Amino acid sequence: MEMITKSIAYVGVDDENIDLFENQYHVPNGMAYNSYIIFDEKIAVMDTADKRCAVQWLENVTEALDGKSPDYLVVHHMEPDHAGSIQLLAERYPDMKLVGNKKTFTLLGQFFPTLSLPEERLVTVAEGGTLSLGSHTLTFFLAPMVHWPEAMVSFESSEGVLFSADAFGKFGVRHADEDWTCEARRYYFNIVGKYGGPVQTLLKKLAGAAVNVICPLHGPILTEDLGFYIGKYQLWSSYQPEDEGVTIACASIHGNTLHAAHVLAEILEKKGAKKVAFFDLSRDDMAEAVEDAFRYGKLILAASSYDAGVFPPMDDFLHHLAAKAYQNRTVGYLQNGSWAPSAAKTMKVVVDTMKNITQVEPVVTITSSLKDADIPALEALADAILA
Repeated sequence: MEMITKSIAYVGVDDENIDLFENQYHVPNGMAYNSYIIFDEKIAVMDTADKRCAVQWLENVTEALDGKSPDYLVVHHMEPDHAGSIQLLAERYPDMKLVGNKKTFTLLGQFFPTLSLPEERLVTVAEGGTLSLGSHTLTFFLAPMVHWPEAMVSFESSEGVLFSADAFGKFGVRHADEDWTCEARRYYFNIVGKYGGPVQTLLKKLAGAAVNVICPLHGPILTEDLGFYIGKYQLWSSYQPEDEGVTIACASIHGNTLHAAHVLAEILEKKGAKKVAFFDLSRDDMAEAVEDAFRYGKLILAASSYDAGVFPPMDDFLHHLAAKAYQNRTVGYLQNGSWAPSAAKTMKVVVDTMKNITQVEPVVTITSSLKDADIPALEALADAILA
C-alpha cells in the first residue's frame, strides 16, 4: 500500500494495455486511473476506476482496508473511467454511503440502472458543503463543466490535499518517463479545452485554499512546485499562447501541398521563427496537432482543394479546433487547386466562427505543384505570420 500522506493511501491502477483513451486519444504509455482512501474515524474511498481495471482496483482497495469497511465512497466525477466500479464497491460494502451532488446521483441512475440504493445511503453535498471523517474534513467545490456538469472537487484541510477530479490530470501511467507538461497539455486541450471559463471559475474558488498536495484522477500526484501546475492551468484556460512559434497543419492528397508546406516551414525558420511545429494531418496524431495549435500563437493551414471544399483531414482538424474554442491566434493560409481552388474559402468559413482570430494575407495559392514563381508569395506569407 502506497501512502500519499500519513493517512491517505493510493489504491489506483495503471492500465498499460489500453491503446485509445476515450476510444480516440492515443496513449502509448497507458493510462492511470487514480483512487485514494482516507483513513480516520470514518474511512472514505475517493472515486473508483474504469471497469477495465475493476478486478485489480478492488484487490488494491481490499488490501488497503485490511478487513475494515469503508464508511463513504466520494464520487467526484461520474465519467466511466472513474465511476465504472461504483456498483462493485457498493454491493461489496452494503453499509457504505455514497457522497455526491444532485447531478451525480442523476447520472448514477443512468449508468447503473440495476443499482438500487435507499435514500439513507446517498449523501448529497452542495457548494461549500463539508464531510467530517474525524480529524479530516472534506470541503466540496462544485466544478460544473470541468468537464462534465456533475464534476466537483474536494479539499481536505488538515493535510492540505486537493482531490481535483480530472483537473491537473494527464495521459500516461503514473510513473511514465515523460514530461508532465506535454501530456498534460495534450490532455487538457483535447478533453477540457472547450471549458476554459469553468476552469477559471474553479481556480478562483480554490484561490484561498492552502494546497500542499494535488491528487488528480489521472497521472502523477503533485507534491512540489504546485504554483507551476496551477500557473499552467491559469494560462491554458485563458486561451493565451504558451510559447512563441508557428504551427503548420497540412492536409495533402498526393504530396504536392505537403512539399509546399515544408518549403514554407524552411522559409519561416530562415526568417527567425523560434519554433515551427509541423503536422501531416493524414498521418500525425490529431490530438498533438490540436495541442500545438493552442500552444503557439501562430497557425498556418495548408490544404488541398477537394470536391469544391477542402481535403477531409483538414476539415476534421478545423472542427476539432472549433469544438475546443480555439481563439486569440493569428492564422494564415496555403491552398492547392489544379483548376478551381476552394480550400482557403472553405477553411475560412470555419475560422470565421472562432473568437479573436487575426487572418493574414496573402492567401498563397499553388496550382497542382509548387513552382519557383510561387516562392515570393510564400516569403510574403512568412513575413505576415511572423509580423
